[in-house]
Amino acid sequence: MLKKLFKSFRLSLNRSHPRSTPEVLGGQQHSLRRNDISRHAVNVVERLQNAGYQAYVVGGCVRDLLLDIEPKDFDVATSATPEQVRAEFRNARVIGRRFKLVHVHFGREIIEVATFRAHHPEDDEDDEDSHLSARHESGRILRDNVYGSLEEDAQRRDFTINALYFDVTRERILDYAHGVHDIRNHLIRLIGDPEQRYQEDPVRMLRAVRFAAKLDFDIEKHSAAPISRLAPLLRDIPAPRLFEEVLKLFLSGYAEDTFELLLEHDLFAPLFPASAAALERNPGYVGRLIRQALANTDERIAQGKTVTPAFLFAALLWPALPARVLALQERGMPPIPAMQEAAHLVITEQCRRTAIPKRFTLPAREIWDLQERLPRRQGKRADLLLEHPRFRAGYDFLLLREEAGEQTGGLGDWWTDYQEASDSERRSMIRALAGKDDTGGAPRKRRRSGGRRQRGSGANGD
Repeated sequence: MLKKLFKSFRLSLNRSHPRSTPEVLGGQQHSLRRNDISRHAVNVVERLQNAGYQAYVVGGCVRDLLLDIEPKDFDVATSATPEQVRAEFRNARVIGRRFKLVHVHFGREIIEVATFRAHHPEDDEDDEDSHLSARHESGRILRDNVYGSLEEDAQRRDFTINALYFDVTRERILDYAHGVHDIRNHLIRLIGDPEQRYQEDPVRMLRAVRFAAKLDFDIEKHSAAPISRLAPLLRDIPAPRLFEEVLKLFLSGYAEDTFELLLEHDLFAPLFPASAAALERNPGYVGRLIRQALANTDERIAQGKTVTPAFLFAALLWPALPARVLALQERGMPPIPAMQEAAHLVITEQCRRTAIPKRFTLPAREIWDLQERLPRRQGKRADLLLEHPRFRAGYDFLLLREEAGEQTGGLGDWWTDYQEASDSERRSMIRALAGKDDTGGAPRKRRRSGGRRQRGSGANGD
């Protein structure tokens, strides 16, 4: 009994260490079939094999198909170098410096082809491969173009569930890292020593959270243990790369669950430091606002509606804004200039962490600016605001603030009714504001028949 228990314990310890020879699962042991794979990916694999190279469909597409999830793309791993792959395909292009890949284009579909990678040697000035691999003093890998064998490629992949190779010709899966076991047990497990692997690439911590949220898996306890302590390493990641990771975290349909995991593992603060500080000061309001914005985004994605990062970033960064605005107003700056200056400061600071492009920061700032303008409705201001290109997004953002618990004096209801009112009703509503503070909200108006507050396309799609 003890011998059997020890054998089981030893097996669990070795789960994160790939085997030198794979477990080979034939067609009777899995559900994956050649016809499940993109015909263009099959074409790439077969052409490389016919040219004398090893080639397999690999990674997330294999994992997703085993989970009955439709893959968003198909990747190929091969023994051919990027230059050899390009020589086989006229429609191929080599991309990347840190990690060289080949994109083979078939109309709108791109098959990404990666050469088998090997573990990085300790960088040495006399090492002939030192120009191919480089490490930051923290352990982070700066370049990843050391090529190796299929076995070495499996060892240097990040998670066991992503180290599955599908042979399209014989419909078999090569499993070097117990990935099928972890899929069956709904586990995200890092390959190798978690601390070292996170130090090599801190973004792996974000990937662990993203996969856990997407697949509804648990992060295996040894893989989860170092994350909170190593989370500050994300500050060393280039801001453009972190921006792309944030989009994957929050615009893939499971943003609300992702946010909870980021908080649990102390990963939100390295991405959004000012918002994290506001969340700590006022967890009720800030938490409700961010969670509601993320839930709205997930709902729109589930419904097949468009989303834009501008509204999402406006919501994620809004909690850091009011204190800045108030401080500027206390120094004598008028409300609207104070809002604009505070917005500039918040955006500038955030872009040092995640390089948000201007095509998203400018509309986000317009949404914020409207929060100061929407209470000012007298005269022709209300009609002019209705014609503002960001009005719908600004109105939706106002409703979001109210849902989170902000008291606006019924401003959201007023604007809901104003949009639905006839011209004469609108004039009456404006006259009713006479004598009131133009910066304040109007009293709640009784609901017109059939009227209701409804979030429009501006919630994420404007």
